[in-house]
Amino acid sequence: MKIVFFDVMPGEKESLVAMLSPGHEVEFHEESLNVNSVALARTADIVSVFVKSELKRDVLDAIPNVKLIATRSTGFDHIDVSYARSKNIQVTNVTSYASHPVAEFTFALLLTVTRRIYHAYNQLREGTNFDIRGLKGFNVFGKTLGVVGTGRIGRNVIAIAKGFGMQVIAFDAKPDTALATEHRFTYAPLEQVVAQSDIVSLHVPYTKETYHLFNSALFARMKKGSIFINTARGEIIDTHALIAALRDGTIWGAGLDVLESERQLQNELAEVSTDAPGIDYSLLAANHVLIDLPNVIVTPHIAFETEEAMHEISRATAESISDFISGKSHNYL
Repeated sequence: MKIVFFDVMPGEKESLVAMLSPGHEVEFHEESLNVNSVALARTADIVSVFVKSELKRDVLDAIPNVKLIATRSTGFDHIDVSYARSKNIQVTNVTSYASHPVAEFTFALLLTVTRRIYHAYNQLREGTNFDIRGLKGFNVFGKTLGVVGTGRIGRNVIAIAKGFGMQVIAFDAKPDTALATEHRFTYAPLEQVVAQSDIVSLHVPYTKETYHLFNSALFARMKKGSIFINTARGEIIDTHALIAALRDGTIWGAGLDVLESERQLQNELAEVSTDAPGIDYSLLAANHVLIDLPNVIVTPHIAFETEEAMHEISRATAESISDFISGKSHNYL
């Protein structure tokens, strides 16, 4: 079997080589798999990618030998799964590698925003300025946290919030009453959650149903001066609506590890220079505005990235590939 890995990060190659069974031709590439790099996968039997790759119809049509796509992520919106199935390509993901790291990072963003940590650090680094005026934050103790999505990550966020002495109100399409009893929180409709919360944290997957779930109408319902945290997917947010809410003071500050169409932003220079089709220039400009707003902290989709999580990604990916090669039963998407 020829196995080709894309989006390979430092340390991943060594980890994957150690876990894969021997006897296969294996290639590793730092590049993402897309229309520009698809030649690297043309003779592959198996490809493994991360969220920066984009496997839509044009790419899937160009890799005729591939029978398995193993994405080293929980989310799989970067893959046209139904079209892959129609071409007899199996798709597998990693279901639970980063529930604790992402929950922890949620609070890293939250505290960075509420205590103005980045601004304080930057002020001191740039000018040895100890003036504390303009750096006043606020407590999270006693505040109400609205958790949108109570899956693996959301429930860990709730547990951490309880350690901070926060009240929790949550929304989920399928409420878990046992979880609510265990962690002493209540479920409510989404509009009620955002209206009552001092801080809203987003933990739902990106699907057709959650696209622009947070739009201008929902942001308008948020408590004046609240905080917004997103470590899920950028496409769940209407970026233009978020900017408007930040500018009019509905949202006091935001911590974002993801951006809408962040792949376009990452490849901006290459795409603009080639005038690639499908680029939303308005959204690219909006993302730049969002990054530059003084009450926003943006990080480059790193909430998942810890040593422990990366090890689990490698282990689960190697296991999925081995199961496929051996014909062992596996839960494919």
